[in-house]
Amino acid sequence: MAAPALLLPLVAAGLALGAALLWLRGRRAAGARGRVCVAVLGDLGRSPRMQYHALALARHGHHVTLLGFLSTKPHSDILCNEKIHIVSISELKVLQVGPKIFQYITKVIAQAIQLFYTMLKIDRPSYILLQNPPGLPSIAVTWMVCLVRRSKLIIDWHNYGYTIMSLIHGRNHPIVQIAEWYEKFFGRLSDYNFCVTNAMKEDLQKNCNIKAITLYDKPASFFKETSLELQHKLYMKLAKDYAPFKRGIDSICQDVEKSAFTELDVRNGSVTQDRERPALLISSTSWTEDEDFSILLKALENYEEYVNDGIKLPSLICVITGKGPLKKHYNSLIDKMHFKHIQICTPWLEAEDYPVLLGSADLGVCLHKSSSGLDLPMKVVDMFGCCLPVCAVHFQCLHELVKHDENGLIFKDSNELAKQLKMLFLEFPTPESKLHTFRRNLQESKQLRWDESWEQTVLPVLRNNL
Repeated sequence: MAAPALLLPLVAAGLALGAALLWLRGRRAAGARGRVCVAVLGDLGRSPRMQYHALALARHGHHVTLLGFLSTKPHSDILCNEKIHIVSISELKVLQVGPKIFQYITKVIAQAIQLFYTMLKIDRPSYILLQNPPGLPSIAVTWMVCLVRRSKLIIDWHNYGYTIMSLIHGRNHPIVQIAEWYEKFFGRLSDYNFCVTNAMKEDLQKNCNIKAITLYDKPASFFKETSLELQHKLYMKLAKDYAPFKRGIDSICQDVEKSAFTELDVRNGSVTQDRERPALLISSTSWTEDEDFSILLKALENYEEYVNDGIKLPSLICVITGKGPLKKHYNSLIDKMHFKHIQICTPWLEAEDYPVLLGSADLGVCLHKSSSGLDLPMKVVDMFGCCLPVCAVHFQCLHELVKHDENGLIFKDSNELAKQLKMLFLEFPTPESKLHTFRRNLQESKQLRWDESWEQTVLPVLRNNL
């Protein structure tokens, strides 16, 4: 297992040689004052916080190079912004030759070379704002590029990469220990740092000697409650591909267009909610090891039993959105479940449709368990932006976001979640329900939006150092 440890110096030496050969180019490059590169060694379309950084920078007059994978289409606001230039890098596949450690090392080397070369080709930025994780090899490569091009490195810490690796390999695996050393060593070489919670800020200072500024995730302006007209339009769109959104045989009527939740009077254009509509439960996920969806599936089985026992509860349509490696596994489990009062579908939504669906839902469920215990689920931030109450699984610093019995509920296992679903939907959809109380609390709260938070936190750093 010494090979990975020896590899890092070799890669660094190779990059250093390339940097030396290109030093003259770096010194003579005409730097665009105020130009910023926002980079993530991941899918841009599934990196909303980095998209928000790019939009905020562009709004304040900066030219932005947004660098990352283009597996999923970014938000239309990104694509239409003349100050944002997207630079795509290829998502390299693991070479299926030799032992897994060899495959992993080969992929890291190839990614390092590709990222280094791409960052040297773009117009010289004053700053490179890098998302971590993933940080291997992006932190070391970006630091080297900043050295060559006389740029400043800002790391936006969303979590720790080595803790995510530990979910698969175990905390004491040599690869995980090397990754931890790497992340802490190269992280200290950054010029400025932002992070997502106060708990992470304290941990970075204590265990990594890194001084960071807390920039909480906040909802973008397009996360808001959805009008009935937009709800109906989205339901009808989704009904073309997903049966739970269809009304059924009685939806066929000359003057009325019906979805599972709404009715449109074609004669006057008015939209109303169906009195006997099901409740809409939504969760979003990247289908990774830090979210155990068996908790939700078991809770839904208990909910079905409550209904079968005669408790007056609405039927449920459960929508789980997202892409990721474990989606196929959970879909196979869902296919084996046979509910009478619950329907489940797992669509991938366009960036513009996702906030509309959140703003239409009755309850959100979050199963994110931070691998480090120090980050917060952005999906809950977005749900709160839409005034959508949330049931969230407990972990260390969740209290920084979810206030139990105020804007949602916190649970520890499937039984507790099932009881919460029963309690919240008992009087659905009347104004007397607990669910309605949580929504009213969110509506009355003075929620800070991303743009305001960014201007208070990030903008002063840029203004003081440009």
